Amino acid sequence: MSLLVVGSVAFDSIKTPHGNKDRVLGGAATYFAIAASYFTDVRIVAVVGEDFTAKEEKVLLARGIDTSGIVRESGKSFFWAGEYGDNVNEAKTLDTQLGVFAAFNPQVPDTFKDSKYVFLANIDPVLQVNVRKQIGGAKFVAGDTMNYWINGSRQQLGEMLKVVDALLINDNEAKMMANDQSLPRAAQAILKMGPKALVIKHGEYGATVFFQDGAFGIGRHPFRAPTLPIERVTDPTGAGDSFAGGFMGYIASQGELTRDVFKRAMFYGGVMGSFAVEAFGTERLQTLTREEIEERYKIFRELTHIE
Repeated sequence: MSLLVVGSVAFDSIKTPHGNKDRVLGGAATYFAIAASYFTDVRIVAVVGEDFTAKEEKVLLARGIDTSGIVRESGKSFFWAGEYGDNVNEAKTLDTQLGVFAAFNPQVPDTFKDSKYVFLANIDPVLQVNVRKQIGGAKFVAGDTMNYWINGSRQQLGEMLKVVDALLINDNEAKMMANDQSLPRAAQAILKMGPKALVIKHGEYGATVFFQDGAFGIGRHPFRAPTLPIERVTDPTGAGDSFAGGFMGYIASQGELTRDVFKRAMFYGGVMGSFAVEAFGTERLQTLTREEIEERYKIFRELTHIE
């Protein structure tokens, strides 16, 4: 089934201990869409400037992604420059230029409104709610957010949490949102705010999914998925969005929501995140094969299965 992602398509300049790249294709929706495209049909709604050319669009089209929801405006695309030190979990922002993204007001094309699976990437929660209202028949909707919205738009974020089935955030964001340093308690507090499932990403240590009691008919016990120890993390940018793409892409490919589907989705999310960090930008994601994905999935399983 078709999976719709709404978010940023951008350019990034990235510096890590392994080198640097200037103005590579990035953005949350970009990483998500490419990762998810290995599992299901993907549609994207975003805004770009005049610097987004046929060359960049070809990257998405090559993966069969429907780009008809990308709006082109006069001006520059969203741009972010960042630097990573030895701690790959922390990025130092050097420059942020919103460009045309500053006035982004996503309108879902009529041809996309039958999407059954939707991911609301990290944008203003007011816009996330508006998008959700445009797709009344969605079967499963997940969202993302960040500390900027948690600190500055708490009320609006609360409204967003009421209209999504799942929220995907990291450890620090969960603790900040719940104002509690205990992750299990923070998770339960967030679930009471609305989402049926909460996926907390732990960076290089995997991810945990928590459920509301009885959600999707699969009980409330959490499930932890590992990540693969990567010897050389070339560029961690987009790892979380790639995780989300693998997670949502696999769920959309199954057409049902069961505990086993959620478990496998967590593993496939980790697989896609682990590939994303092996090269700058989306380079590694672009060149993957499904065989490589399945082979790494087997390795992930072996990390947690005795027999």
